[in-house]
Amino acid sequence: MNILIPEELQIKKPDSKLLKIINNKKFNDKTLFQLNSDFHNIKIVENEVGRFLHYKDTYQAGLINSDFYKGNLPYINYFLVSYLLNPKAQKILLIGMGSGKLINDLEFLFDDLKNIDVVDLEANIIYIAENYFNFKPTDKFNFILQDGITYLMTCRKKYDIIIVDVANNDGIDLRFLSDDYFSFVKKCLKKEGIFVSNMCASPDFDNEKNIFFGKYFPIYKKYFSNNLIFKGNYSDKVYYKSFFNLDTRVIDITNVIIFSSEKHLEIETNPNDISKISQLNINIENYLKDITEVL
Repeated sequence: MNILIPEELQIKKPDSKLLKIINNKKFNDKTLFQLNSDFHNIKIVENEVGRFLHYKDTYQAGLINSDFYKGNLPYINYFLVSYLLNPKAQKILLIGMGSGKLINDLEFLFDDLKNIDVVDLEANIIYIAENYFNFKPTDKFNFILQDGITYLMTCRKKYDIIIVDVANNDGIDLRFLSDDYFSFVKKCLKKEGIFVSNMCASPDFDNEKNIFFGKYFPIYKKYFSNNLIFKGNYSDKVYYKSFFNLDTRVIDITNVIIFSSEKHLEIETNPNDISKISQLNINIENYLKDITEVL
């Protein structure tokens, strides 16, 4: 499997003193659940920061419960911008289930939602989400146990919004940056549908040495006329403060959340919509400040 490894995307080396703080940080992990499945070495751990799903030795999902912040892993909150872009969406596809909190958040926000299809390879993920992360399945939720690209290749539905979050233990499978993949996504989107994806890059977006934007981002521009990009400044702030009590990004990598569409993407900051998101204990305006121009 060809993998986009985050460490290979760095431009600047981290400050050695700050890196030492991170590397020396020990969490008081209590294992709540452990299982070796067909695809993952699964562990649910709870510590002073929150409760998390591990695949192998990396956090795949979880809920932070710190003094500074309580909620989903913070980069996931950018996905909720899709509500501001199309609050009337009826059909949503989510590839990568995680803790299930995003699913319940989307069901709460979209009043016209008819169904949310969720595709994941891990057969145990619903049990884990229900029993360890308070996920509540509804009649709008439909789970498909399948590889995400296989589902996109064979699906006959058209979605208003497709959200893909598929980083694994080692990085991002390069199949999710291929021509075939993007053509499958477009096939499954409605004409003015929105495709949302989580990638990673050095936060120095305009640097000619930025591998993601130099080598991989052009495929987004090839398949979609409009791309709205969020640099994970605020989510990084929440992450480093919650886990390490640091006020700065240490590793020269940030989440890059990309909203792509054939329609013009304009965020409507209707006070009622902002207020509705705030009922999820999320100040979405902090995340909206991270809209980024890429040259």
